[in-house]
Amino acid sequence: MTRRLSLFNVTSLVFGFAFLYLPILLLVVYSFNASRLVTVWGGFSTQWYGALFRNEALMEAAWVTLRIALLSAGLSTVLGTLAALALTRYGRFLGRTLFTGMIYAPMVMPEVITGLSLLLFFVAIGLDRGFWTVALAHTTLTMCFVTVVVQSRLMTFDRSLEEAAMDLGAPPLRTFFAVTLPLIAPSIVAGFLLAFTLSLDDLVIASFNTGPGATTLPIKIYSQVRLGLSPEVNAASAILIGIVTLGVIVATVLTKRSAARAQRQSH
Repeated sequence: MTRRLSLFNVTSLVFGFAFLYLPILLLVVYSFNASRLVTVWGGFSTQWYGALFRNEALMEAAWVTLRIALLSAGLSTVLGTLAALALTRYGRFLGRTLFTGMIYAPMVMPEVITGLSLLLFFVAIGLDRGFWTVALAHTTLTMCFVTVVVQSRLMTFDRSLEEAAMDLGAPPLRTFFAVTLPLIAPSIVAGFLLAFTLSLDDLVIASFNTGPGATTLPIKIYSQVRLGLSPEVNAASAILIGIVTLGVIVATVLTKRSAARAQRQSH
C-alpha cells in the first residue's frame, strides 16, 4: 500500500529543492547576462564566457585545478582500489580496525580539521606548500570515497569466476587483470570521477595547503568574490558546476550499471 503525498510533503519538497538549487540556477542564468552588473539583467549574452577565456589569471588557476584533480583522482583511485581489496579479500588481520578507521576518517572529519592537520604534517616534514601538497591533500580526502565505491562492488563479486580461471591454470595476478579488473572497472571509473569532482571544487583543504603557483580555481573565485562580484566569476562557476554535475551523473550511472551486472551474476 502506497501513501499519497500530502500538501505539506509536496510543499516541503518544493521549498527544500528551491533552497538548494535555486541559487545555483540563478548563478548559471546570470552568467549569460549582458550587463556588467551581476544583479541587473541586461539581456542574453555569452560575452563573459569569451572574457573568461581571455582572463589569464583565471585560466591559469583552471589549468592548475585540472592538473591537481587528475593527479589526485588517479592516485586515490589506485590507493582506494587496493584498500578495498584489502578490506574485502583478506578478512581479519592485525590492525584492520585501525586501518579501516584511517581510511574512512576523512569522510566524516570536518574539512577544516583535515586541512589543518595536513598543513601541520607538511610543515613537520619540511615539505614546501605548493602543487604537490594540494595534490597529496586531495588524494587523502578522496581516497576514502573511491574505497567505498569499489568495496561495495567487491562485496557482491562472484568469487567463483576467479576460482574457475585459476582452476584453468591462470595465476592469481593474471586472474585479477583478466577476470576481476574488467568486472569491477565500472566502479573504479565511478570512483575516479567522484574523486575528480571532489578535488575540482574543493576550497577549504586547498586553501590550507596551497602555496606559490598552486592557486586553484575555487580559491581564485573566492578571492575575487571578496573584492566584488564579476560576471566572469559567474561564467567560471557555471562551467565548474557543469563539469561537476556531469561527473556525478556519469559516476552514478556507472555505479548503477555495476550493481545491476552484479545482480545478474548472482542470479
